[in-house]
Amino acid sequence: MQEHLIIIGGVAAGTKAASKARRENQDLKITLYTDEKYISYSACGTPYYIADVIKNENKLLVRSPEAFKTKENVDIKLLHRVTEITPENNKVTVKNLETEEEFEDEYTYLLIATGSRAFVPPVKGINLNNVYKLKSISDSIKIKQSLKSAKKAVIVGAGYIGLELAESFRESGLQTTIIEKAPQILGTLDPDMSGQIKTYLEEEKDVKIILKDSVVSFKGDEKGNLTQVQTEKGETVDADLAVIAVGVKPNIEIAKEAGIEIGESGAIRVNKRMQTSIPDIYAAGDCVETINRVTGKPAWVPLGSTANKHGRVAAINIVGGYAEFNGILGSAVTKIFEYTASVCGLNEKTARNTGIDYEVAIISHRDKSGYMPDAKEITLKILAERETGKFIGIQAIGKGDADKRVNVIATAMTADMTVSEFLNTDLTYAPPYSPSIDPLLVAAQVLEKKLEKSISSISPQQLHKYLEEKKPCAVVDIRKPEEFEQWHLENAKNISPEELEENFLSKNYENILICCDEGMKSYLESLKLKEKGCKNVTFIDGGINYLKNIPEYRKKINKG
Repeated sequence: MQEHLIIIGGVAAGTKAASKARRENQDLKITLYTDEKYISYSACGTPYYIADVIKNENKLLVRSPEAFKTKENVDIKLLHRVTEITPENNKVTVKNLETEEEFEDEYTYLLIATGSRAFVPPVKGINLNNVYKLKSISDSIKIKQSLKSAKKAVIVGAGYIGLELAESFRESGLQTTIIEKAPQILGTLDPDMSGQIKTYLEEEKDVKIILKDSVVSFKGDEKGNLTQVQTEKGETVDADLAVIAVGVKPNIEIAKEAGIEIGESGAIRVNKRMQTSIPDIYAAGDCVETINRVTGKPAWVPLGSTANKHGRVAAINIVGGYAEFNGILGSAVTKIFEYTASVCGLNEKTARNTGIDYEVAIISHRDKSGYMPDAKEITLKILAERETGKFIGIQAIGKGDADKRVNVIATAMTADMTVSEFLNTDLTYAPPYSPSIDPLLVAAQVLEKKLEKSISSISPQQLHKYLEEKKPCAVVDIRKPEEFEQWHLENAKNISPEELEENFLSKNYENILICCDEGMKSYLESLKLKEKGCKNVTFIDGGINYLKNIPEYRKKINKG
């Protein structure tokens, strides 16, 4: 009897598994059921289709059902929903959504790749015209059509999709407001990093951002068209287009009903071979949880890149091979107008909550040699575990090449490299691509000294508390006088690096906080003073250029 692989779901994991299984086994019967009208598409590309960067939605399609059949002998059943799995007899119940017909199909192996769905909160007026979610190509087509007549848009949620949509809407000429329940945008970043992007969006891109508030109702006219959005704190925002982008939920219901074990993250639990608690049933993609390689704990991080890897591993094991998926680091990147925001591993909040004792370094630097006309600023924040010296996370933002630095650290974390080992990494250099010492190596040098306790720094959060509590200290700004006059921290003194030693080495100050433009010069000057016996010197992470874009520091900075 011919073996039969049934796949439920046809986006990333499902179609990847179908193709890989076919390459590995030409005799296997493969049937893929999906309740959508599209398969094998890039959901991550939909904001760029809405923005008209991609002119035709068909460009988002990787392969058609016809191509799967003719080239790979995979039967794709569009608009067919699997409504039940009965593991005791290896069958699924399927409903044809066009004809309402129901039938059973028998499998040898089953792959659940049901993905995730947009979370839509129970808000009054959610069904008004021009109130959308964004999860599929069909959603993006509706939103793009609405852009033709819309003038004012509200985005509910300030995650990756929400911020990518903000760019699409502003580039289309819409007045755009983002409403976010959390106290910051982009929760994968630390507040000091996400604050930089918030300032950029508000001051350079004219995007209004409302934090610590949530939508309680959508209001419409007599024709059922959206006119206003009402928030919990009483704000009323005029809008004729709204998109709910508050996150996604894993589609686990059919697996749960079949008795398949659900993990503590709320997604399907699988082993490293992508097997569920029922051996002949595998699961992959956004519907499954995996292991965070830093913490060793279960995590649910739905990403298209991860789904493709899941699908490949599941297919290899289904056809009799052996492959493992060893977990994720949470690597991600998003484009926000000219800005890039990229992360890997843990941020400070997650590290603290996990109980990891860590050290951090923040450096702002040009992504290329400074004399190159297209050199742009990036800010790197890297974390390492104090006990082992191993990297546990990186955040990178800016208008320059931030993401490639994150990819390098992701590789170092996969190899369990320490900061000291990383300093010997032979990174490429040419002026159009990098400074002679890459910003990553600069940040790692600072981090190594801090791990060795040769030098200490104060983070933006610590400095904020320090200044709020008016602790005794001397805040020293070593930038040029003309730079100091443009903006500086309240009560800071402008002293040149040459004068630092004579001013502070022989005097017993409670604490000396040194600040420069980007963090590196103050680090070097602090190191010099430490080496000469000045014990109470600390440098300010990131420098004044970093602090001036963090919202809570706006009132603490004097502008010339």
